[in-house]
Amino acid sequence: MYVDSITNGIVLDHIRAGQSMEIYGILGLAELNCPVAIIKNALSRRMGRKDIIKIDAEVPLDLDVLGFIDPGITVNVIKNGKLVEKKHLELPAQVRGVLKCKNPRCITTTEQELDQVFKLTDRENRVYRCIYCESKAK
Repeated sequence: MYVDSITNGIVLDHIRAGQSMEIYGILGLAELNCPVAIIKNALSRRMGRKDIIKIDAEVPLDLDVLGFIDPGITVNVIKNGKLVEKKHLELPAQVRGVLKCKNPRCITTTEQELDQVFKLTDRENRVYRCIYCESKAK
């Protein structure tokens, strides 16, 4: 299989195998008017199998969302065919608009214009809690 290199854009590497389509949807990559390549189940010495997403354009990405989905993702920024920046993600301290509070008594249930915001309360176990009612994210 041959996937062309990109001149200016972003490569999302070290995605856990099988998660690339979820990331594609959450980041709204279908709305882009540029080539986007998804490589699923690529061989990896470190991970065994991994997914890769190549975006052939410089687009803004929400790194907090990516870090929440998979903190092991590497974001490579390519300019003029050269790697100019490599970002290693981690779990964000707070996520906005990714999770929904399941508590029916939470203010976000009645005040739907409020952002759904969750804060990281336990990094080791990846536990996030609603900032309004402290309910644990499922």
